[in-house]
Amino acid sequence: MLETAGTTIDASQIIERQKLTWFLVRLVLLSWAITFFDGYDMNVISFAAGSIAKEFSLSRIEMGNLFSIGLLGTMIGGFLFGYIGDRIGRRPAVILATAGFGFTTLLFALSASYTQLLAIRMLLGVFAGGMLPLSWALNIEYAPKRFRATIVTLVMVGYSLGTSLGGPIAIWLIPRYGWQAVFVFGGVLSLVAALALIAWLPESIRFLAARHMKPELIGRNLARLAPDFVAPSDARYVLSDEPGRDTSFRPSLLFAGRLKIITPLLWVAYIFSSATAFFLATWTPLVFEALHFSREMAATAGSINAVMGALGGIALMRFTDTRGPIAICFMPLVAIPALLAGGLLDFEPVWFMVLISLIGFTLIGGHFGMHSIAGAFYPSAYRGNGAGWATSVAKIGSIGGPFVGGLLLSSSLPVRNIFAVLAVCPAMVLICVFIIGRMRRGAL
Repeated sequence: MLETAGTTIDASQIIERQKLTWFLVRLVLLSWAITFFDGYDMNVISFAAGSIAKEFSLSRIEMGNLFSIGLLGTMIGGFLFGYIGDRIGRRPAVILATAGFGFTTLLFALSASYTQLLAIRMLLGVFAGGMLPLSWALNIEYAPKRFRATIVTLVMVGYSLGTSLGGPIAIWLIPRYGWQAVFVFGGVLSLVAALALIAWLPESIRFLAARHMKPELIGRNLARLAPDFVAPSDARYVLSDEPGRDTSFRPSLLFAGRLKIITPLLWVAYIFSSATAFFLATWTPLVFEALHFSREMAATAGSINAVMGALGGIALMRFTDTRGPIAICFMPLVAIPALLAGGLLDFEPVWFMVLISLIGFTLIGGHFGMHSIAGAFYPSAYRGNGAGWATSVAKIGSIGGPFVGGLLLSSSLPVRNIFAVLAVCPAMVLICVFIIGRMRRGAL
């Protein structure tokens, strides 16, 4: 039996010493599942874009607006649900957000006009964008520090796979049942996932301990992490690695102490990383069509990009846990020359596909790295807000990437040259993450 000092128990020590249990595995699997459907529901529109544009007679600029307004919704959702999650808890906020993006995905299939598409797409973004940072926060708060980046990356692999499988699912469903079918598919399964959350998703131990709430629930969940732990009936739980934290959130807390340097650098890096990641996720199929690839090959390229990004994140995650944020720098270092080569040199189609795969591996893989550190610098008392603000500010890039992509594709600039223009983004990521890594080397 674990020793306890009187009735005061350090919950953070038990979390840090835990071994792998089914309780933690189930949390990761649940988070992976809802992140998968988040990625599918938000990005399957890329694979249905041609059919939607044809039915509603939309221009590329209008399609760019449709992509971007969903990302504007995710910006709002990050702020809104970050606040909700730090007020009422991670569990109810995650369940609400998951049910919300499932329902609005279903509604999208019923849209009868461009205006309705825009309105529902934005609302979908609010729920989908609100879920992700809270899911990261919940997993960070259950994971030992030595595995935080790994677990967040594994959870976010679900997002990338949800995005990539949108292509094959769209290829199979749209010719048979129309573009609406891909949204019905995602919406129904997302609602099923929300029911699973109601049954099995736990509340954060760190969140409850930071607010001195529900000691009985904390004790039960700690016993699931450490089966030899028995909580006394009068236990009081503390977090020794987060002493004296103020539980009332103010934006100024995001800039307290060393955060006054880390937070702005994190935001800038996240903005430019998001710009490239969402450009690739949104426009890759249509870029390939503009380069005269078949629609099937264009959809395949989008799926390969997402899969390679997931592999990049998996390759990076243990280095981020063991060496800190500076490990992420490797990805933009490789991405910059790859983008310049893709934009300025001529390749045979097969080699161009290989190069695009490398770009996806590094750019989206590096974006996984940004996800893994986004909430790690902030204490449990306002981690939901810290991660939510970071991801919401990053939506400047998420919105700008697809929007600027639409403008560039509609301009006289050769389509392939767009990749060279994108090289500016990983260069900015490299500078910011390098400085953060030097400040916090090995400390997540």
